[in-house]
Amino acid sequence: MKEIIFNAIIFNRGRRFRGYLLTRDGNITAVRAGDPSAVELADFDKSERTDLGGHWLLPGVIDSHVHFRDPGLTHKADIASESRAAVAGGVTSFFDMPNTKPPTVTRRALEDKYAHAERCSKANYAFFIGAAADNIEELRSVDYSRVPGIKLFLGSSTGNMCVSDPEALDEIFRLPALIAVHCEDEQTILANAAKVKQLYPQGEVPVAWHPVIRSELACYLSTRSAVERARRLGTRLHVCHLTTAQELELFRGQGADRRITCEACVAHLRFTDSDYPRLGSYIKCNPAVKSDASRDALRRALLTGDIDTVSTDHAPHTLEEKEGDAFTAPSGMPMVQFSLRAMLQLTLELPGLTPERVVQLMCHNQADLFGVSGRGYLEPGMWADMVEVNPDGTKTPVSNRDVVSKCGWTPMQGAVLQHEIRRTWVNGVLSFDAANPDLLRSQESAAMPLRFVRGNTEA
Repeated sequence: MKEIIFNAIIFNRGRRFRGYLLTRDGNITAVRAGDPSAVELADFDKSERTDLGGHWLLPGVIDSHVHFRDPGLTHKADIASESRAAVAGGVTSFFDMPNTKPPTVTRRALEDKYAHAERCSKANYAFFIGAAADNIEELRSVDYSRVPGIKLFLGSSTGNMCVSDPEALDEIFRLPALIAVHCEDEQTILANAAKVKQLYPQGEVPVAWHPVIRSELACYLSTRSAVERARRLGTRLHVCHLTTAQELELFRGQGADRRITCEACVAHLRFTDSDYPRLGSYIKCNPAVKSDASRDALRRALLTGDIDTVSTDHAPHTLEEKEGDAFTAPSGMPMVQFSLRAMLQLTLELPGLTPERVVQLMCHNQADLFGVSGRGYLEPGMWADMVEVNPDGTKTPVSNRDVVSKCGWTPMQGAVLQHEIRRTWVNGVLSFDAANPDLLRSQESAAMPLRFVRGNTEA
C-alpha cells in the first residue's frame, strides 16, 4: 500500500512549506518541497494520488489526556465512539486515563483495555496505569515501553483514586516511570466546600461557585508540593491541566533539560468563569475553569514555552447527568473532536500564537516528552499519522448535530471554528474523510498500540 500526497502546505518542526509526501505500508518514506515530477507521479496509480489543493498537512495530534469511560461507564462514552470522535478531529493517538470502573490499577486491567482497544479503536492507543494506596508492586512490574506512565490523583475527581499518604507518595515518585499528576489540595477543597454549603442551607449551589470550591489556592498548593517532591526524588513528573498563573511560576527557568513538565487543556485556554452564566455545568470540570486573568496567563505561557503540551482532558457525561449544581453535576466535558480546530482558531485571536506553535504543543512535544516511538512528525521513517486542514473551511457554527462522541453534545456549540478537518490518516490509512461519512463508521481500523522509548524517564 502506497500513496503520494501533493500540492500540500506541510507543517513540521516550526516550518511550513509547499510540498509533497510519500507513504508506503503505513510509513512516511519521503517529504519533499515543491511539486512531484512526472516520473514520480507515474509511479503511483490514480487511486494512490491525493491532491490537497493547497490545504495544510499536519502531523496527527497526540492527545495524552483523555477519559474514554471504558470499561464501566460506557453509557456515556466508549473506546469505539470516542476514538472515532478523535479521528474526526485530527487526533490520531490518545492516552486514556485509569479512573474507570473498575479502575485500571493492575496489569490485568491494563491488558484487558489493550485487548479491547485492538478490537475497536480507530486511533492509536495507550493506557495509563493508575496509582492507588496499595498497588506499588503492580506499578513496579509494568512494562513502561507499552505504557505512557502512572496517573496519580492528588485530589479527588471522577473515580476518587486520591493518594495522600506521604510514604506511599514517595514510593510512587521513586519509580522509574513518568508520573502524570492531577494536582488539587483535598483539604483546601473540603474547607471551601463547607463554607459554600453554609451559604446555601436549602441545598442547590450554583455552578459558578465551582472555582471557589476548587480554588486557585487548592491547585497551587498541590502543584507546589508535587514539584518539590519530584525535585527531591528526581522524578520525571508531568503536571496535568494547569489552571493558574501562580502554578506557572513553578515551571519557569528550568532550561532545556526539563524533567518536570506541564500541560494546559483546551477548555482552560478557551473558557473562563464569565462563561458559567451561559454554559453552566457544561463547562464544570476538575480543576475548575477559572478567571479571565488565569486563562490569559495560560495563553501567554503557550508563547513563552512554560507550558509544554496541550491536551483535552476529554471527559464525556450525558446531558441528563450534567443537569446538576456545583456539587451534584459531574465534572468533565467532551473536547477531543474540536481540540485542534479550537487551538487553530486561537491563532487568529492570540497575537504570536502560530499554527506552527500549535503543532509543536499538540504533536511534537507530546511525542518527545512522553517518548512516543515513531510519531508526532512528518518525516521519513515516521508512521504516517496525518491530518488535512482547510484553513478557510467553514464559517458555520458548531452544532451538537456534528458531535461524534456518544454523549451527543459539546460545550463548543455555537462557536465558529474557521479551520476544517478534511481528512485524517492513521498509519497511512485514510480513516476520516469529511466527504465520506461512512468511512468513519466503518469497522475497519489501522490503529496500533503506541510504543514508548527511554522508559519515559527522560524529559
